[in-house]
Amino acid sequence: MSRRSSPAGYLRTIRRTLLASFLALAGVHPAAAGGSPSASAEQDGLTIVAVGDIMMGSGYPSADGLPPGGASLMAPVAGVLSQGDVTFGNLEGPILSDGDAVKKCADPSKCFAFRQPEYVAGQLADAGFDLLSVSNNHMNDFGSRGRSNTMRILADRRIGFAGLDTCPTTVIVRKGLRIGFTSFAPVNGCLNLNDDELVRRVVSGLRRQCDILIVSFHGGAEGASHTHVTRQGESFYGENRGNVYRFARLAVDAGADVVLGHGPHVARAIDLYKGKFIAYSMGNFCTYGQFNLKGPNGIAPILRLQVSKNGDFLGGRIVSVMQQGKGGPVIDPTGQSLEAIRRLTESDIPEAKAKFDASGRFWF
Repeated sequence: MSRRSSPAGYLRTIRRTLLASFLALAGVHPAAAGGSPSASAEQDGLTIVAVGDIMMGSGYPSADGLPPGGASLMAPVAGVLSQGDVTFGNLEGPILSDGDAVKKCADPSKCFAFRQPEYVAGQLADAGFDLLSVSNNHMNDFGSRGRSNTMRILADRRIGFAGLDTCPTTVIVRKGLRIGFTSFAPVNGCLNLNDDELVRRVVSGLRRQCDILIVSFHGGAEGASHTHVTRQGESFYGENRGNVYRFARLAVDAGADVVLGHGPHVARAIDLYKGKFIAYSMGNFCTYGQFNLKGPNGIAPILRLQVSKNGDFLGGRIVSVMQQGKGGPVIDPTGQSLEAIRRLTESDIPEAKAKFDASGRFWF
């Protein structure tokens, strides 16, 4: 699936130009050598903005799970999202305005069925999303109807998506570069995170079709007690959630340039392997209604990554956001997510020797 630049794309270009002019007037410049990328590198490479889980309210089992008046939850962070040449997120559930769940929950307190109304697709497009993972444990909540409607709606909005057996990969074009994307999860109907041969075959096959390759995954145990990268297999309520450390390296070895994780609903460490950037979990970015947003579950990063035309990591920045009340992201002036990722990276991936500054810039 490829597409030409859309009006939203032109709007993002204008916003980025205005933002750059403002930063220059304010005296904000990239760090010196050894830090964040230079201005010339930023022009020559690709800027990827990446976020975690998106579930903008569910109309099931009642409309009480939807924001009042169809409010646009992403408005407070739209300026940051628009900074990407490519903007990515994980769509945590189907886009479907009606119908009953196929998923059956033995214990409703531990099991939810989500469906986001069709109007959220317009909000995703307006926010500037180019790529969405549809490979996760909630995409099957409303069966084949939910999956097929999600694909139709996203295609209508010219948003790239991948990760199901029926839509394993996609390619979009940005700045004259072919950007490949695929996604994995330990869930029926999705590309299987735990099938090493499948991972190698899909990633290496897509590698031959693109200039820069982004791979995402939905893996790892969930919640505030699972913020650490264990480098071992993880399970949650009896489900094999994979060894995310091993998966990321397998993906890079097969050809991935950027690996973006989601699933634990909390932020985890970041990493660099063979010059390629890895985020093990980006947490709850924009969720509403039925999500636990206490403590680590309520903070998340917006990652702004700079990569070369060869996909090598040049530098990045973390913009910390938080969700309060029933949810929806706002900028977190206290930088909780930045501090959490710094601490977790130093403890879990010390060999990466990641460096962070107070503004959120990071490098290795």
